[in-house]
Amino acid sequence: MTKPYILHIILTGTFYLSALPSCGKAKVTKTSERKIDMKTFMQTKENIERKWYIIDAEGQTLGRLATKAATILRGKHKKTYTPHVDCGDYVIIINASKVKLTGKKLDDKMYYNHSGYPGGLRERNARTMIEKYPEEMVERAIKGMLPNGPLGDKMGKKLFVYRDANHKHEAQKPIALNID
Repeated sequence: MTKPYILHIILTGTFYLSALPSCGKAKVTKTSERKIDMKTFMQTKENIERKWYIIDAEGQTLGRLATKAATILRGKHKKTYTPHVDCGDYVIIINASKVKLTGKKLDDKMYYNHSGYPGGLRERNARTMIEKYPEEMVERAIKGMLPNGPLGDKMGKKLFVYRDANHKHEAQKPIALNID
């Protein structure tokens, strides 16, 4: 008669197989230790493969566009994602002036800048931003979703935003992304 085996998982990461007698007693007669090695992949900057993606912002909601672009810039769409390494891809956004905002955000959402001097506060609403500075509005939305610090600054430098459909990255052969 064969003996049933019970798999004991210890918190140290080592797996033990214990042979128990076939009767109902909980006494261990024979213990054989078998260690299983687990490997975790950690991305390094030497083995990163970067791709170029292009996103058409025409008719897209600003927040949904920004979350998709931030995910690609961080590299979270890859199975080799490592939080402390810049493993993301390049993102080109075209037609930034045709992005849409929902609700009353065109008039209610405010963008603030301060020069650092007394009375140096400048405030603009989203309607002004989308008419005069659509690239800055889209960049602010995306860069606000990236980590703060040097790592987020590196990720932000892989973002290219253009007002209309013309861009200068044809040589990189970007892959078109559809946001649903």
